[in-house]
Amino acid sequence: MDKVYVISEHAKTYYQLIKAAQLPDLAITTSADEASIWLADPPLAAPQLPHAEQLRWLQSTFAGVDALIHAPQRGYQLTNVRGIFGALMAEYVFGHILTDTRHLGQYAEQQAQCRWQPQPYRSLHGQTLAILGTGAIGQHISTVARAFGMTVLGINQDGRPVDGFEQTLTLPALRQTLSEVDILVSTLPATPETHQCLNAVFWQHAQHLFFINVGRGATVDEPALVRALDEKKLHLAVLDVMQQEPLPEQHPFWTHPNVRVTPHIAAVSFPEQVFALFADNYRRWHAGQPLAHRVDFDKGY
Repeated sequence: MDKVYVISEHAKTYYQLIKAAQLPDLAITTSADEASIWLADPPLAAPQLPHAEQLRWLQSTFAGVDALIHAPQRGYQLTNVRGIFGALMAEYVFGHILTDTRHLGQYAEQQAQCRWQPQPYRSLHGQTLAILGTGAIGQHISTVARAFGMTVLGINQDGRPVDGFEQTLTLPALRQTLSEVDILVSTLPATPETHQCLNAVFWQHAQHLFFINVGRGATVDEPALVRALDEKKLHLAVLDVMQQEPLPEQHPFWTHPNVRVTPHIAAVSFPEQVFALFADNYRRWHAGQPLAHRVDFDKGY
């Protein structure tokens, strides 16, 4: 008999879902030190890991597991959430792209002033979108971009081809051709290799670039990003993730005219969707089968 411990801001909902599912040989416990399985929000779970004496498998309720990767305890299997965020991320990305390219904010201001003044715009058709990360989220964003007639580049570690991208490149190769990119979207995870990889050297060849970050804040050198905006290498940065969250009140992102800040809401974890993944993985666990969406502690994803 396995015991599951839930630590999440949605714990009440998860407990209700577990009870209703009647998963075989699984009991609920409110004691972290006696649970073999955790269903957990990583930031809440990390401080309790020293008490995880019986923990053998932790199912993260998030895609990002930075807090757990950086913890010293690693004697358990870690799985995360994948495959449910692509559509939500695409909605966020293209909501901001269209707001900018179609001047929707400006028209709202003009309406408040009773001012009728059409603004010229450029169609997305034919523009080049580069996506940092060619996993499920990047592929979903690419599908939507191609429906708009955009040219889509994918960036991954070795430049390996991936379906859905006209071309795939490594990050250093993209850096050299960044002047040809109109919009850059980052879905990168936080790993030792990606730490502040979007720095002054990276932005060197950018020209009036539109940047959107829905990956992780640790991938961005924030002072370098502000300088790139001030030097007009970037014309706008939409940031859903930052190095420190919540973003401190004195941070320059809040007041920079060409930065749009949102509070890490591009794709939230809906408990019902997360639980469906957990239930499937538990059935694998109970049957002695390999778990889906395993995280490599060394790689960070």
